Amino acid sequence: MRRGGPRGSGRWLVATAFLLPAVVLLGALVVYPICYSLVRSFVSDDGGGFAGFDNYRELFTDDGIRTALRNNVFWVVAAPAVATALGLVFAVLTERIRWGTAFKLVLFMPMAISMLAAGIIFRLVYDQDPDRGVANAVWVGVHDTFAESSAFPKAHPGRDSPLREAGSGAFVTREPVRVGEPVVLPLVGVAPDAMPGDARAARAAGADPARVTGTTWQDFTRGKGVGTLGGVDGGEFGYPGMRIEAVRGDGSVVARTTAAADGTFVLPAAADGTHLRLPADNFREPYRGVDWLGPALVTPAVIVAYVWMWAGFAMVLIAAGLASVPRELLEAARVDGATEWQVFRRITVPLLAPVLAVVLVTLMINVLKVFDLVYIIAPGSSQDDANVLALQLYRSAFSDGRPGVASAISVLLLLLVIPVMVFNIRRLRREGRR
Repeated sequence: MRRGGPRGSGRWLVATAFLLPAVVLLGALVVYPICYSLVRSFVSDDGGGFAGFDNYRELFTDDGIRTALRNNVFWVVAAPAVATALGLVFAVLTERIRWGTAFKLVLFMPMAISMLAAGIIFRLVYDQDPDRGVANAVWVGVHDTFAESSAFPKAHPGRDSPLREAGSGAFVTREPVRVGEPVVLPLVGVAPDAMPGDARAARAAGADPARVTGTTWQDFTRGKGVGTLGGVDGGEFGYPGMRIEAVRGDGSVVARTTAAADGTFVLPAAADGTHLRLPADNFREPYRGVDWLGPALVTPAVIVAYVWMWAGFAMVLIAAGLASVPRELLEAARVDGATEWQVFRRITVPLLAPVLAVVLVTLMINVLKVFDLVYIIAPGSSQDDANVLALQLYRSAFSDGRPGVASAISVLLLLLVIPVMVFNIRRLRREGRR
């Protein structure tokens, strides 16, 4: 016993020496901040006195904090589920292709990028300008394939024009047109470098005793005092593709046509005595895409950026679990006549359930503290709509000067994480007993 005492004491001292640095760091970096935040959450913002539960009451009455809480619920439900599902699909598919390892490397690569860098990348991806934002460049390209935008969005009648506004963006002639009398439809407002590539030098239409003829063109020539107002001059270009309608007084359309490359057009004799109208479609603004970072879509847009980063992480963990699945079970199911979908749904997924639970729980804890992506991607105009608890904590502490409320938010985040951690610990203990 005497020999055992000193030996046991020596082992205890050695264990203490090894554990002490970790215990000190844990206490300084985890335990102390938690205790301080808990105490500070019951103190007024100015630190002058006890506030009771006022700070916690603020969590459920302040509109900004309630929005953050609601967004966090959406994050916890959507982001981990989507990232885990994509990780599962990627893990299964990359196992079946020849260059699976290379694809896994590419899919995992976003994990090497910091949240800050990823936020900057996706801020540019979601830019409203299709010339800068990749998302809108693709979206506008698809849209314009089926619904071409106007080439003359800024065109409008100039001074002393024979055209007047007809409402809803259309223009109509002031006087009715007559057969055999060429019509002029001059417009201005289109920059020379914005003219369509097929535009040609404008040409005055000739008279036709059986039809209504005319010209629509850019009635502007560079240089002071150069060119005739309302007349076709050299160096001025026609409006190719401009749609012209002949309408009666009751608004019914008698005939339609489009201008040639030199701006000339021809209408049948039925247009005699009608007014010519340039429909609003001629002047429709180019489609600018979707406002990805507007109030309605900013949260899903940020979640997409998060999934882009973490789907590779989910894939790697699930692929490791998939590698341990007994192949004979899968082959036996195929021999028994099961389809690939049945094998995946009834064998692969149940066997991967522990791994899927690990990935899902890890991502749920991770999204509760998401901050960087929301702060960087969401512009100031819609940051309130994309607000989450971690961002609200930062804003309350450093922008709004409300440390008491910020401490209450931090305690709330801790309380939200604890159930997930308890679930994870219990699951790991059950796995250990097996």
